[in-house]
Amino acid sequence: MQLNQYFAQASGVGVLSTADRKGKVDAAIYAKPHVMDDGTLAFIMRDRLTHHNVQENPYASYLFIEQGSGYKGVRIFLKKVKEDTDAELIGKMTRRCLSPEEDAAAGPKFLVYFEIEKVLDLIGSGNPDITLA
Repeated sequence: MQLNQYFAQASGVGVLSTADRKGKVDAAIYAKPHVMDDGTLAFIMRDRLTHHNVQENPYASYLFIEQGSGYKGVRIFLKKVKEDTDAELIGKMTRRCLSPEEDAAAGPKFLVYFEIEKVLDLIGSGNPDITLA
């Protein structure tokens, strides 16, 4: 199964972990990533700790735990490659519905792109049955 199909079908909870330049770690709940045509993953971020961390340290890890019994899911090891502030593009990709006033009050948004360095099963060191292309 391709990664974009996996995320289209799977339900669950995602956690994006980052660290600053000194190695101080943060973890935050994040929606499923956008799988781009070039194979990168993109997350919409506000100007908060996770975004600040990837400015200082491009490496991150995304853990996705599938809904249901047992421990199924994936761990994706990432490296930031670019970001975009195009409000129109970000608006088209935004999944969360806020009023324009609530959205503006929450602060600016950034579309942050990551290349995938490695994908592993949620538990153990096995490779999931997921292809990147």
